[in-house]
Amino acid sequence: MLLGTLLVLLLAGAAPASAHAALRASDPEDGSVVRTAPTHITLTFTESVGLLEDSFRIYGPDNRRVHMEEPEHAAGAADTARAALPRDLDEGTYTVAWRVVSADSHPVSGAFTFSIGKPSPTPPAAPQDHAEHPVTKSLYDTGRYLAYIAAALLIGTAAFAALCRPPDTGPLRAPLLFGWWTLLVTTAALLVLRAAYEKGASPLTALDVSTFPDTLSGRPGMALLARVLLLLTAALLLPVLRHRTLRTRVTAGAAFSVALALTWASAEHASAGIQVPVAMTSSVLHLLAMAAWLGGLTALLLTLHRAKTPPPYDTVARFSRLAFTSVTVLVLTGAYQSWRGLGSWSALTGTAYGRTLAVKLAATVFLLLAAALSRRWTALLARPAATEERVPALVGASGPPPEPRTTHVTTAPPEAVEPEAVHRRALRRSVLAEVVVAVAVLLVTTVLTGTLPSRAEAEAAKAPAPQVAGLPGAQALTVPYDTGTPGGSGTVQLTMDPGRVGENGLQAVVFGPQGALSSVPEIRVTFTLPSKDVGPIDAGLTDRGGYWATNDLTLPLEGAWTMKLTVRVSDIDQVTVERGVRIGR
Repeated sequence: MLLGTLLVLLLAGAAPASAHAALRASDPEDGSVVRTAPTHITLTFTESVGLLEDSFRIYGPDNRRVHMEEPEHAAGAADTARAALPRDLDEGTYTVAWRVVSADSHPVSGAFTFSIGKPSPTPPAAPQDHAEHPVTKSLYDTGRYLAYIAAALLIGTAAFAALCRPPDTGPLRAPLLFGWWTLLVTTAALLVLRAAYEKGASPLTALDVSTFPDTLSGRPGMALLARVLLLLTAALLLPVLRHRTLRTRVTAGAAFSVALALTWASAEHASAGIQVPVAMTSSVLHLLAMAAWLGGLTALLLTLHRAKTPPPYDTVARFSRLAFTSVTVLVLTGAYQSWRGLGSWSALTGTAYGRTLAVKLAATVFLLLAAALSRRWTALLARPAATEERVPALVGASGPPPEPRTTHVTTAPPEAVEPEAVHRRALRRSVLAEVVVAVAVLLVTTVLTGTLPSRAEAEAAKAPAPQVAGLPGAQALTVPYDTGTPGGSGTVQLTMDPGRVGENGLQAVVFGPQGALSSVPEIRVTFTLPSKDVGPIDAGLTDRGGYWATNDLTLPLEGAWTMKLTVRVSDIDQVTVERGVRIGR
């Protein structure tokens, strides 16, 4: 409770460890033009992914779906998905829509295009059924949030009862039952919704029993099923454990808590990315410490308000020590998980993940205030509020007078009763404030679990410069242009094959301001080698019906060439852009 505010540092890691898969590379490359039809579609991600029956969908130039084989992991690589293509693909542009499940249990999806021979005038649109279904996603995210709260309430209340030993445990029965039932129901609901969530389908499809085998074969589904079985087993063993020793009950409770925490760690962020064994251990400790602090704080609040016997100072002091230990663990594990998720200080403000984490850090101010107040009122309760009076002890009414002796009787002077009541009321209010802010922080944490970690985002951005599929050694450049007139902006994708000294092929595809293929009156490309005073050499591009190309570009020397690209969008509007191109042997 003293340093409960630092929970924010912990929760900065309760979700973040190294999460969602991001697409690192594709073959064929997005937007590329290949000479011959590829035999496979291959996607490489930043972490291992799970495949769905419908992970890949490909649509041809006529907007019809192309039949393809079921996807699989390429050569046993868990981070690579691959599917074979038919051999008789026609010339034109193809759209590939994909959807996989990252190792942290979150589905990710996307789409890209490639062209065979030459681009189509109008590429097929990506299908909409791979997008997130808003109702399914909302229901699933709500279930995950409630599961976190229920686990904290269940584990934390039990820890408070066993370790802080309040004289009246009656108020703790309700949160224990509420935590158990809420966790059981939400976990079962998540298990039912899992298939629809992975596929981005309507929640009405959740009751399709044919999808359950696939759900239970994946790691997230198995973790949810294990959690349900753990909760049912605990309910069956509870009557037996009531008659056991306190040590046995505490040991059984600790084992149950660790197993429960593993159902999260094994299927979410900690199970993916770098240093998985360390991250899994950190995640388990992190969740248990969070539960002991947040759930214990709730249990203390209920005890302060509803217990027939007000909790003595010893109970509050024991929880203060428990909270201090929990927060210490939270800080250590949270710092590690934040480092694992962020990757760099600049990511704190430069990425969505970092900004969400910054919001959590801002809540630290409020938690610090509430924790400081709780500590102050707890210290005031500890001050002696009673005085000792020495009163003669009465032994009997007859017989020889006994040896005079006295006993110590503790009484509370009237002037101490009112301050103690004031201190208890103030402690209740400050603990309530801590609970409210901590629950809000937990909500932000749930949002953080749905955000691509900065480290994974950076890994995707560091992917090697793409090579065009089917053209080994080819160089691909994307050059933006802007003539400064309405509709006069876009990008030009240039592909040079093989990009070495000698004869080369050069293709240029123009995309308009909205990313659609665009037709322009003229594209001119020249090459100059300033160090050797060679050039300009005109590539001599010709219109090939939707794209510009030449097979007769000869670059005689290696070195750092300057490519000058001129795009003319009308009779009077044109723009010239320069780019450096390295030509080797």
